Amino acid sequence: MRGLTGGRGSTTTGRGGLGAGLAAGSAAVAGLAAFGLLCSGCSTGGTGTRDEGPAATQQVARAAPSSASPTGTAKPFPRVDAVTLVKGDPKVSRQLKADLKPCTGDEYPVDTSYGTLTDGPAADVVVNVMTCGDSVGVGTYAYRQRTDGSYENVFAAEVPAVYGTIDRGDLVVTTQVYGSKDSVAYPSGEDVVTYHWAGGRFTETDRVHNDFNRAVGGGEGDLPAPQTTQN
Repeated sequence: MRGLTGGRGSTTTGRGGLGAGLAAGSAAVAGLAAFGLLCSGCSTGGTGTRDEGPAATQQVARAAPSSASPTGTAKPFPRVDAVTLVKGDPKVSRQLKADLKPCTGDEYPVDTSYGTLTDGPAADVVVNVMTCGDSVGVGTYAYRQRTDGSYENVFAAEVPAVYGTIDRGDLVVTTQVYGSKDSVAYPSGEDVVTYHWAGGRFTETDRVHNDFNRAVGGGEGDLPAPQTTQN
């Protein structure tokens, strides 16, 4: 850098001197840049450059698609016509069959779940029938496939606000509990009953009752007004 500025008494530096100074300055800057690039590859522990870093990243990127691909693909559950299944079931009440109609077009108020409940030859089926207006469950049924491919009803619950689900191999049936002044949207509580298949039938293994806070939502009570503090 000294050659660029020249000495204090040298006021007439020639073109050659200036060019040499610029070249020396450029070489110094290039040297510093190269040193900076080398240091950027050093680890914090001072063990030198880590050439394997970028290469390892590329290997992981190439290996990611193969690791994300499963070795086997789960077979989809065969679907059933839940409406036909319910309407042809002798264990379903006549009233429910008569009320089971499409809400709009050919859309019926029916939810269907597939899973393992009875360790049968195929997936078991849980069907929930609801009302069109407010989607309140009116019937829950569990079906087990026979060896000939037909289905038999192995569980039925026809009570207001009932809904069944499959949870880790068990049938869990939730029933909303309503008081005399409860609206459909705000029940007073619920009963949650767990059934496990054993010995060719479902047996109740757990029961939980939940009471809901009536001061929340559209219940009879109101939340207290927030209190303001004086500063």
